[in-house]
Amino acid sequence: MTIQRKIANWRRIGHFCTRRLGDYGELIPIELAETKKRVLHEVIALVTLTIGALFTLSFVSIAVIVTAVGTPHLVLTAWCVAGAWLAVALIAAIVMMSRKPAEPFQLLRDQFRRDVEAIKEVAQ
Repeated sequence: MTIQRKIANWRRIGHFCTRRLGDYGELIPIELAETKKRVLHEVIALVTLTIGALFTLSFVSIAVIVTAVGTPHLVLTAWCVAGAWLAVALIAAIVMMSRKPAEPFQLLRDQFRRDVEAIKEVAQ
């Protein structure tokens, strides 16, 4: 490949990259809005679920302990309730750790990756 051809090749690559910058500029706000909306919905759902579950389990726990007040099994019942809460916390931690993390700006990354591959093909 001659020097002139390499220079022309890199010039085409430069023009391609400058045209794609505008496309990236359009994709970033779209991806940001989608990510913001998705995260907001997930946070609201998670907070609502957490509050509902905590209140429900709290009142069930209190009801179980109050039911055992007149029996000789009060202490055992209280410890069983505490153990159940510990199990719930451990299960929740395991579930959260096993979840696939969200991938914000995935569309932008895919587009950028395709453009880099196209530039590599042209540069060869």
